[in-house]
Amino acid sequence: MSVFEIILLAVALAMDAFAVAICKGLATERVTLKHMLVVGAWFGFFQALMPFIGCVTGVAFLTYIEKLDHWIAFILLGFIGANMIRESLSEKDCCDCEREDSSLAPKVMLTMAIATSIDALAAGVGMSVDLKGIMQILFAVLMIGVITFILSAFGVKIGNVFGAKYKFVAELSGGIVLVAMGVKILIEHMFFA
Repeated sequence: MSVFEIILLAVALAMDAFAVAICKGLATERVTLKHMLVVGAWFGFFQALMPFIGCVTGVAFLTYIEKLDHWIAFILLGFIGANMIRESLSEKDCCDCEREDSSLAPKVMLTMAIATSIDALAAGVGMSVDLKGIMQILFAVLMIGVITFILSAFGVKIGNVFGAKYKFVAELSGGIVLVAMGVKILIEHMFFA
């Protein structure tokens, strides 16, 4: 696997995290550097960890991963998206600090990071066949993590620029996008895999 192919793979794997980071920015009143770094770090770390685990476990577990990955992503993204939709429709408005703290809560970030990186686990299994040696694997994993970190951090800001003007529509749209992503993943695996 060439460096160019690794970068293309990293960008492709980062797209789910980027989309969710945009949704995160849509739902946040005022994005700070802390928001960008925290979201980027969570997504970047898990997007790097999953392919590493996939490479280490290798082809032996590919069958099990492929049987469950779409269901796990569907449930997690659907739950998070439905919660965003519910919050956008509720008349209760949180104060800014409560809203910002809860948006970066470890439980929320962990769920989102796992949901967006499950496909990277299966990609890591495939990478174990193409990559030769621990140095190539570590380089690929590092590139995936760094690219995801950068895209996710900027995704939060991009989402916030749009969301600051259109809070209700943005939060509702973000929830719908997350639910749609979960449904898309499920349909792809059920009908096109």
